[in-house]
Amino acid sequence: MASSTLTRYSETPESATQALLLSLRQGLRRLMHNPMTVAGLVVVALLLLVALFAPWIATHNPLEQNLKQALQAPSSAHWFGTDEYGRDVFSRLVHGSRISLYIITLVTVIVGPVGLAVGSMAGYFGGWVDNLFMRITDIFISFPSLVLALAFVAALGPGLDHAVIAIALTAWPPIARLARAETLSLRHADYVVAAQLQGASSARILLRYIVPMLLSSVVVRLTMNMAAVILTAAGLGFLGLGAQPPLPEWGAMISSGRRYMIECWWLVAAPGAAIMLVSLAFNLLGDGLRDVLDPRSE
Repeated sequence: MASSTLTRYSETPESATQALLLSLRQGLRRLMHNPMTVAGLVVVALLLLVALFAPWIATHNPLEQNLKQALQAPSSAHWFGTDEYGRDVFSRLVHGSRISLYIITLVTVIVGPVGLAVGSMAGYFGGWVDNLFMRITDIFISFPSLVLALAFVAALGPGLDHAVIAIALTAWPPIARLARAETLSLRHADYVVAAQLQGASSARILLRYIVPMLLSSVVVRLTMNMAAVILTAAGLGFLGLGAQPPLPEWGAMISSGRRYMIECWWLVAAPGAAIMLVSLAFNLLGDGLRDVLDPRSE
């Protein structure tokens, strides 16, 4: 009997691994069945690859000026033309993907844990904790995200890092509201009550039993929020409050090219198309992840 018990316990990790691999395989199969989700995934993967290999993909130095070649139309020498300083628009667009990815990554790293912590604690403890956290959340939600980001950047000063902080301060409330709603439906679950009866602390219950159940919904929401993050960052860059010249940020590129957009359409069309395409891709990917990670969609 001892040997059979030992064999059963030794097979448990392998069985768990096989179950996880089977679940991932099924989720990936469902994800690939939606062509729009596949398109979004391809665009996001291309963004990552372009940002990673930007120095090798760019055909010119994105900061190098050549006034003799200013405002040239797209050609074999300059695929997306040149700007008013003779800089290659394609190369600036490629290097600008790094700035967009930098903003998305930092905002997500900040917003995810903050929104998850605030929402789960508010939903689990209730009472004055819930009232305090949710009233603060309501204050942030009551203002349009771009207007609130403008206020924070005006207080902190223009700059890329300040723009990241401002966007993060405006992006966490929806995550907190989602985490709170999910926690309210989980805090009276049988396994949570059993853990409470066994004397588990509130921190242990939150970290071990509730937060893991919230991760799928939060990941989907964060993915769909990335489109709003890109648009807000581009808006701040367009107004001169985000990345500062000569950094090739997409919103700043549109801002500098708007003065010549009638004659030189490529100055606005190229970065505008990049913003639209990447934002749409994150929305499509978020929809696909929701179908895969949300069991209620089955």
